[in-house]
Amino acid sequence: MKNLLKRSVDIITSLLILAVVMIVFVVVYIIIKRKLGSPVFFKQQRPGLHGRPFYLYKFRTMTDEKDSAGNLLPASVRLTKTGRLIRSLSLDELPQLINVLKGDISLVGPRPLLMEYLQLYSQEQARRHEVKPGITGWAQVNGRNAISWEEKFAFDVWYVDHSSIWLDVKILCMTLFKVIRRDGINQSENHTMEKFKGSQKSVM
Repeated sequence: MKNLLKRSVDIITSLLILAVVMIVFVVVYIIIKRKLGSPVFFKQQRPGLHGRPFYLYKFRTMTDEKDSAGNLLPASVRLTKTGRLIRSLSLDELPQLINVLKGDISLVGPRPLLMEYLQLYSQEQARRHEVKPGITGWAQVNGRNAISWEEKFAFDVWYVDHSSIWLDVKILCMTLFKVIRRDGINQSENHTMEKFKGSQKSVM
């Protein structure tokens, strides 16, 4: 019953958000198309519930510039001024509503990270995959990229153990407040977060 209610809330809320921001969605699409060209959407495989892979969608915010050897330049170099603005307003996240409607993720849950991290988690940290990942989560409203990986995973596991519809509503309200204030924004909007390389201790 709990999962059915959460899924219903995900679908109804996502459709309402899309209806409200559709004009913004289209404007961002056009801007990226003109500034960066195709593809407009960034697609990357991420681990979902129980680590099962799915493709996450975002608006593209970086160029495909490469060095003389054909390797992509650092993300901090490829992130454009337009892309930085889109990230600072969290508009790059809008296509993830499509993932919510597909059932890949929920509105609220631990953020879906990289597939390569699966083998780096401690047993406790891996528990973050016991629920569907989300567009926003308990870690995002408690520091976002201003906190360490270990702290993020501790918040994720806390959410797994305390998840409820009312907690989801609280997190969504806190997220909206933080987006409006642009609070907790640190590395994400300027360049990509430093990669997780594993922890020596498990998260409690």
